[in-house]
Amino acid sequence: MSWETVIGLEIHVQLSTKSKLFSGGSTEFGAESNTHVDLIDMGLPGVLPVANREAFYKAIRFGLAIGAEINQTSTFDRKNYFYPDLPKGYQITQMTKPIVEKGSIKIITNNEEKVINITRAHLEEDAGKSIHDLFEGETGVDLNRAGTPLLEIVSEPEISSAKEAVAYFKAIRQLVTFLDICDGNMAEGSMRCDVNVSIKKTNESELGTRAELKNINSFKFIEKAINYEISRQIRVLENGESVVQETRLYDSEKNETRSMRSKEEANDYRYFPCPDLLPVVISDDELQEIINNLPELPEEKEKKYISEIGLEESEAKIISSSKTMANMFEQASSKTNDAKLVARWLVGDVSALLNKENIEIDESNLSAENFGKLIERISDNTISGKIAKSVLEEIWENGSDVDEIIESKGLVQIQDESLLEEIANKIIESNPEQVLAYKSGKDKLFGFFVGQVMKETQGKANPKSVNEILKKLLS
Repeated sequence: MSWETVIGLEIHVQLSTKSKLFSGGSTEFGAESNTHVDLIDMGLPGVLPVANREAFYKAIRFGLAIGAEINQTSTFDRKNYFYPDLPKGYQITQMTKPIVEKGSIKIITNNEEKVINITRAHLEEDAGKSIHDLFEGETGVDLNRAGTPLLEIVSEPEISSAKEAVAYFKAIRQLVTFLDICDGNMAEGSMRCDVNVSIKKTNESELGTRAELKNINSFKFIEKAINYEISRQIRVLENGESVVQETRLYDSEKNETRSMRSKEEANDYRYFPCPDLLPVVISDDELQEIINNLPELPEEKEKKYISEIGLEESEAKIISSSKTMANMFEQASSKTNDAKLVARWLVGDVSALLNKENIEIDESNLSAENFGKLIERISDNTISGKIAKSVLEEIWENGSDVDEIIESKGLVQIQDESLLEEIANKIIESNPEQVLAYKSGKDKLFGFFVGQVMKETQGKANPKSVNEILKKLLS
């Protein structure tokens, strides 16, 4: 029997504000448990929330970037449920009138473009965090995260495979980092998603029963969790059973999903307007100011790199795929005045290291400053391209400073032409047969002589000088 997969994603983006959505509590990551907690975050009686203006501005930036409708008047609701890390017994969210509705974003899989429609993006406060592994037989609660502003981005159920889901998540991450509304750090929980998966018979219009996979925070796990869940649901249906509507957790160690609880419907949460918060109105002037200050987005950068700098389309796509990489490219290009050299290193050696370790560039030890300095040292002939590869690997391992690596390992390029000529003469005298063959027309042997000089100098010789000297001596 032939089956089709239907997937929708709910991505939770932690907005990069300094304070929480309704309180002055800090959003800084990594603090000691329960030290960034305001009276409002704790849900103490008599305290009143105040909406964070910056969170609205960041949400609007996202809406504008996906071509969505911006509700200049939006409201907050209470979503009621009990959980230990939700001290108020409800979450303040935007159910009835969200700030952003009806946008879309493009994804590319297998070299094919597809548009995924986005139903809504609404503001809400995060819950705290339950900690199960610190106290034997007990669970701790850390409220540092409680009240942190989230933008929940809800897609239409238009995603057809795990690969498309990953491409969509990557496209959202790329956009929010370029917009500077989120740092995109999935390891710290700045982005995570719930995935709704259902299966239906091919060409049937009615959607199947969906299962929700909760709180997945890596591209690899999204793909694995979805593929497992697709196989599980097909197995259930082909055994003549029915898929249960439920919430499931993904166990990355066992590579399986398992039942967590039955899936709630909207009416289970007893939504009602939050009586403590008035509707938030964004004026025409505020909206126009946000429009005027939108940063350059990935597609715009890609076009600029091709038309103004002359990069190949493939190079421009790779470099503009990440805000960190685009920043590295632009900073290094401004220092060296050789954008094509910068692009070759980013698309070549740097991308090879990223692919080898299967990480994003902002997860590596390479910084824009260090990369720019590496390119400078190649451009000013301090080090050769070969030596630069070893310097890059050293940075990759421990983040050391470029100049410190060059100095401590004695890697400065030999540019003394008299010394290089002396070494070249020695190589020529030691290889009379190759010299004779070269002069008889075997031009490819020139590379042999260059290689020997580079070997003799441990790769420190200036390649341009070596080529010129050998051409003179072998003529």
